Order: sequence, then structure tokens, then C-alpha cells
Amino acid sequence: MQKSLYINADKCTGCLQCEMACSYENYGVFNPAKSRIKIFDFDHTGRKVPYTCTQCDEAWCLHACPVEAIKVDAATGAKVVLDDVCVGCKVCTIACPFGTINYVQDTGKVQKCDLCGGDPACAAACPTGAITYVDADWTGLERMKQWAAKVDNQPRA
Repeated sequence: MQKSLYINADKCTGCLQCEMACSYENYGVFNPAKSRIKIFDFDHTGRKVPYTCTQCDEAWCLHACPVEAIKVDAATGAKVVLDDVCVGCKVCTIACPFGTINYVQDTGKVQKCDLCGGDPACAAACPTGAITYVDADWTGLERMKQWAAKVDNQPRA
């Protein structure tokens, strides 16, 4: 069964442990600037929201790549960048509607979340459970339950 990252922004404290774990996993350094997951800080509300590649089914990045440097990992379902094929043209960064593919100046290539091969470092490092790695079919279940429990969402006769 495929799994995916589930992000519950209500639990995020903005501690940046996910960013640190990601940068260490992928570059061997603790540097949030090198992370493939980011914490967006809504200054006006004080809320922190983690965001990263959602591994879209449609995968516009994959379809836009002129050299086919983005492939689907058969084991995880993640859309991964093949560094040896990527030419750094940045077309995928334009195609991604969420802005979760980033150009890396040091390498001249792009980077995006690859789910750490099925063991996401960000989820393992998150102390509050704001980021979890769950069965892909169930990522929206809790939100659906909350919506269904509301009294005013039922059709009127």
C-alpha cells in the first residue's frame, strides 16, 4: 500500500526539526535552507504550516520535464528527481503549482521531496506529530469526519 505525508498544521510549533532532519538526511548538514520541507510562518496570525511536495497524481513537474529527469519510484510512489539526468532547466519549478520544487545553486539541479525512500526523516523528527507518514488512502479521513460532524452541512429539505 502506498503511503504519503500527512500534515496537521494545528500541531506545528515551528520548531524546524523537520527542516533540520531533511537537510541532514539529504546533505549531511543541519541547514534549513537545504531542506525539501519548509515551515511557512504566517506572521499576522502566529501560525506555522509545514509544506512540501504533495506527490500529485497528475505530477505536472514530471510531465513538464523535457529530459524526463523526474520518475515515479515504484516502491514509494514518490516523484523523484534523477540528478544524473536533470539539466537544471527549471521547467518543473514553473510547472509545479505549489512551488515545492526548488533549484539548488550549488548543484545546478532541482530538488524536491522524495519521501526519503519510504522513511521520511521529517516525520520521524517531528516532536508534535504534525507530520506523519500514513496510508495514502486515509490522509483526508480525519478532516472528512470533522466536516461530517458539523450540524450545518446537511442538505436542507
